[in-house]
Amino acid sequence: MRGAGFQVEARNVRDDSLTAVRRASGVPAALESCHTAQVGGYVIEGHVPAEAIRRLLRERPADVAGLAVPGMPAGSPGMSAGAQGDGHYDVLAFGRDGRTRVYERH
Repeated sequence: MRGAGFQVEARNVRDDSLTAVRRASGVPAALESCHTAQVGGYVIEGHVPAEAIRRLLRERPADVAGLAVPGMPAGSPGMSAGAQGDGHYDVLAFGRDGRTRVYERH
C-alpha cells in the first residue's frame, strides 16, 4: 500500500484483538482474511488492490462499509499467481447490514 501512495500505520495485534476489531467494524465472518485496515471511514479486509480502494474513496457509496478479498487468493496483491487457484478473484463490497456484492472482478 505504501508503494501505491497510501500512508500506512501498521500494528501487530493478537488474533482475538483483531477479531474484535473486525466485529466492531462490521466485517462479516465469511469475508475475513489476513489483514484488516481502515481508510477514509471504510474497512479494508485482505488483499484488496489499491485501485479498488481508490475507486471506493472516489465514489464513496453510502451502502458500503468496506471491501474484502476473503482468504488469500492467487493473483491478488502480494500473492503470486499459480500459488493456489487460477489467479482470478473478486473484490467484495459489504454493507453494515451484512449484505455483500461483487465490487470488482480481477
